[in-house]
Amino acid sequence: MKNMRFSFLLLIVALLTVVLAACGGSSDSNSSNESKSEGKKAGKDLTIAVNQNFVTLDPQDSNNTLDNSVQKTMMEGLVAFDENMKVVPKLATDYKVNKDATEFTFTLREDVKFHDGEAFNAEAVKTNFERVSDESKGLKRYSLFSNIEKIDAVDEYTVKFTLKNSFASMINNFAHPAAIIQSPKSLSSGDDVSRKPVGTGPYVFESWDSSDIIKVKKNADYWGDAPAADTLTFKPVVENGSRTAMLQTGEADFAYPIPTEQIDALKKADIDIENSDSIVMNYLSMNVSKKPFDDPKVREAINYAINKDDLIKVVYADYAKKATSVIAEKTQFYAAQAEQPYDVEKAKALLKEAGLEDGFSTKIWATNTTNYIKAMEFIQQSLAQVNIDVKVEPMENGALADALWAVEDEKDAKVELYFGGWSPSTGEADWGIRPLFAKDSFPPNSYNISYYSNSDVDKGLEKALQTSDEEERQSIYTAVQKTIWEDQPWVPISNPDNIFGKKSNLDGIFLLPDGSLNLEKLAIN
Repeated sequence: MKNMRFSFLLLIVALLTVVLAACGGSSDSNSSNESKSEGKKAGKDLTIAVNQNFVTLDPQDSNNTLDNSVQKTMMEGLVAFDENMKVVPKLATDYKVNKDATEFTFTLREDVKFHDGEAFNAEAVKTNFERVSDESKGLKRYSLFSNIEKIDAVDEYTVKFTLKNSFASMINNFAHPAAIIQSPKSLSSGDDVSRKPVGTGPYVFESWDSSDIIKVKKNADYWGDAPAADTLTFKPVVENGSRTAMLQTGEADFAYPIPTEQIDALKKADIDIENSDSIVMNYLSMNVSKKPFDDPKVREAINYAINKDDLIKVVYADYAKKATSVIAEKTQFYAAQAEQPYDVEKAKALLKEAGLEDGFSTKIWATNTTNYIKAMEFIQQSLAQVNIDVKVEPMENGALADALWAVEDEKDAKVELYFGGWSPSTGEADWGIRPLFAKDSFPPNSYNISYYSNSDVDKGLEKALQTSDEEERQSIYTAVQKTIWEDQPWVPISNPDNIFGKKSNLDGIFLLPDGSLNLEKLAIN
């Protein structure tokens, strides 16, 4: 057993060495870049390097935290989250909730216009939320607002939402990026709002070019404090080494995420590196509607076969916490679960019980970012120890989204294993669990690509929405987490730190716990 583990770790170290070499992580290249970047400061035109390609700029049809980050520079909601995921006013100056938590009434700002000159008012709010809460529109964020029964423009600057069922935490849904407001004129004009959004935010859409670079410019008529930057350019750079090299050479002013193996070199190059806990969950999902993953013994075996501690060392250099539930510790209503240890022999015994002593072949999907590819390769090597042959298939973000979320019937789903990340952008358990584990969240309705279904989980999720008593909700969500943990449609892996790098003269730019970028307090010194 010890010899097998030692050989496996040697293999992983060798694999990591190859990946780092491909990333340009040698000491020579780092020292060369350090001399170039010493003393460079950010100007008024900022370049932000990110790790994925963009999919859409329509917030109501987006399930991507990176897309949300760009959307929030141009569009705003009634309320928003601050740096601690607490709800704060934005386009609404105040709101009231009735005793039963079925009516939410917002008082709106009166000094706001959309980028196309149209007035922001209650009718604009009504138009946006009628769109996203209309199931027939087929928008990805429908499930967040499906509880809305009607929307009344009480007067020009007052809007009231009436819910079908009591839901005290609905205000968190209103703070979600999917609730940011677009110009009604743009929504009705026939223009493609997924490529050219029109909002009220501090920056105005300028371009999205063929190389997938998005550029926004300062809104000279912004209702709030004038934005610090003249332009923001968001540049996808999937490969870790290339992205961090942009910081070292001065081509980028801000970059995220930062590969952990290059943190020390960047700190020496006059680059500020910051990290913080996140509510992002990285996990391996299994399609339980397909054989052999429909067998609980197989799922349990896969869980035993993966050393989460070693994966965190290899992929995240320990800049992550091992997952202890299906939601992160900082998510509201989290409950810790019993740890399942790494045990290859136990995994083999379970597979033998399942009649799969000789193993089987499968495939794993993930987006084509460096860390996700490393994670897939680690899982591949881990499962090889128990005779499971895994084919690694990294995919471009848009193609992956189509393959996962656009499936109309679970019988047509091609996904088997998937390594991904989920951030509950409402900051609480409902959005960390419902879209991923509820029966009515199968694609294309939502994101349950495990095709997992448990009636106790579904009943618990519904019950939790019907009370505003936080102790009762905690009890319900604790039971729900325990059930999912024991059913094991996932191997919950880690909660990675949010790590970003920036020029030393940039302040007030940071990542929220959900991994989204916040530029509201940006200052260029």
